[in-house]
Amino acid sequence: MALSITFHALTSLLLFHVSLVSTATHTPHHHTSHSSNHLQKAYRALQAWKKVIYSDPKNLTGDWIGPSVCSYTGIFCAPSPSDPNTLVVAGIDLNHGDIAGFLPEPIGLLSDLALIHLNSNRFCGILPRSLSQLSLLYELDLSNNRFVGPFPDVVLSLPSLKYLDLRYNEFEGPLPPKLFSNPLDAIFVNNNRLTSLIPRDFTGTTASVVVFANNDFSGCLPPTIAHFADTLEELLLINSSLSGCLPPEVGYLYKLRVLDMSYNSLVGPVPYSLAGLGHLELLNLDHNMFTGAVPLGVCVLPSLQNLTVSDNYFSEEEGICRNLTSRGIVFDDSNNCLPDKPHQRSHKVCEDVLDHPVDCYDHECSAVAPQASPFAAGPSLAPAPAPAPAPAYT
Repeated sequence: MALSITFHALTSLLLFHVSLVSTATHTPHHHTSHSSNHLQKAYRALQAWKKVIYSDPKNLTGDWIGPSVCSYTGIFCAPSPSDPNTLVVAGIDLNHGDIAGFLPEPIGLLSDLALIHLNSNRFCGILPRSLSQLSLLYELDLSNNRFVGPFPDVVLSLPSLKYLDLRYNEFEGPLPPKLFSNPLDAIFVNNNRLTSLIPRDFTGTTASVVVFANNDFSGCLPPTIAHFADTLEELLLINSSLSGCLPPEVGYLYKLRVLDMSYNSLVGPVPYSLAGLGHLELLNLDHNMFTGAVPLGVCVLPSLQNLTVSDNYFSEEEGICRNLTSRGIVFDDSNNCLPDKPHQRSHKVCEDVLDHPVDCYDHECSAVAPQASPFAAGPSLAPAPAPAPAPAYT
């Protein structure tokens, strides 16, 4: 799934910063000796890290020799935000390095870091508590590695963090509610082993992109999801073991462009409040247990480009929903209970479900009993490319 336009713009901006960093890397004579203490600490940290790297097939750390850390592969230096005459290690980018090892405690000595990009390696173990010393860290991408343990609370102590990507690891247990009170712009925790309920406390959240997909949550999506209304543009909850009804508060997320709830066990009708999502481009409700009508208000959304309602139990399509492709919209309504439409479920299968309708108004969110999904496990989200190396330095 593509990130939002905002993220593409951010990536372009950060690429510009990298060009400045690269220039700074090759002109250390413009900086005074104030740099020495910062770079000496960085040298100690990087040498300690190199000692616990056990496989480096591309030899990216082969030139991590001697005190000139700004010349190391994957290490980016820039002037300190607090003192432009001081050169510091501002970024680490070892994306797609296939490096095996772990992160040692001395990594906390890299206190000037604005970004860490370690996408697609074989780093393992738990995250060191010393990461809490990285008070300037703006982006943390640890995706596609082998980190383990409970959700790493240490990332919640980083006051400058905006981009958090922990997908495709082995983190397990519940999500801490504090995750959503931190001023993050993007939260990727998909494809881990996270369990329990999605937290209800979304107070103070600022995220524009949230991806929970392919975990083992339970229960339903809480109505407090509406607290994301002023910022959220993309919400992906694919194959997250959700049950119960889709809360009408989802319709309050007026900035949403992407909503993907596929491969869950959601029941009942689609709330008509979704008709208020005027920016929505993609809606995927595939492989759930929705019943009732595909609402007209959804089908006439002005920005809609792709609507997937297949593999549910819809028995009616309102108005233009019956011929949505005439609007140039990609539409899939197969394997439902729609009369006079091809590729639908059998009458017997539909009757068994439709004879027992769900009234969502009779239930509190937590009172809807989880139901075993009748579907196979959902598709795995393909790992997205990491953002370009880009310290938040000017």
